[in-house]
Amino acid sequence: MGCGRVGARLASTLDAAGHSVAVIDQDSKAFSRLPSDFSGRRVTGVGMDRDCLRQANIKEAYAFAAVSSGDNSNIIAARVAREVFHVEHVVARIYDPARAYLYERLGIPTVATVQRTAESMLRRMLPPDASLTWSHPTGSVALVNATPSPGWYGLRFPVVEELTGCRIVFTSRLGSIRTASPDLVVQEHDQLYFAVNGTETGPLRDLLASAPRMEE
Repeated sequence: MGCGRVGARLASTLDAAGHSVAVIDQDSKAFSRLPSDFSGRRVTGVGMDRDCLRQANIKEAYAFAAVSSGDNSNIIAARVAREVFHVEHVVARIYDPARAYLYERLGIPTVATVQRTAESMLRRMLPPDASLTWSHPTGSVALVNATPSPGWYGLRFPVVEELTGCRIVFTSRLGSIRTASPDLVVQEHDQLYFAVNGTETGPLRDLLASAPRMEE
């Protein structure tokens, strides 16, 4: 739902990958953002309207994305898709971070545009950091989220683990979470999640803030 820049990009990407796609927008002119070879369905109407969703073949949908410019419209449409038509994979774009947190707690996956953008900007503006994500009540082990400096880019995860003395559990990359594996290498903007002994984040942060010392 929504054929703005994000919606058109999503629809065209899915269509190019061979998926069956339907796009809903109340302004028919919005469909001009779609590429000329777009083979999906275009439905003019309000995305939270049940008849409109039926025209888009919502009953056969594997997933539904609400990416219009209105928070209320997105969340209502997402709830209709999930609660009325029982679409299993539903996500809504939300501009208000407080609302995004609330709807996540209600079981509606959201993408908080403003919050994600601000976090992304800060990661590019500030020096690499490490923050405590979770710790055991005993304080003996913890999960630390760390952003490596450019000197670490291209290093395989096992090398990073050897140099830091900490095990990488998983990484957040381009909006998706991937379990750590020996074949992965550090890429720009990766957020690495380390398992560490204790709860101190300073030593790991200091290591990742500068280029690693490699043995010759």
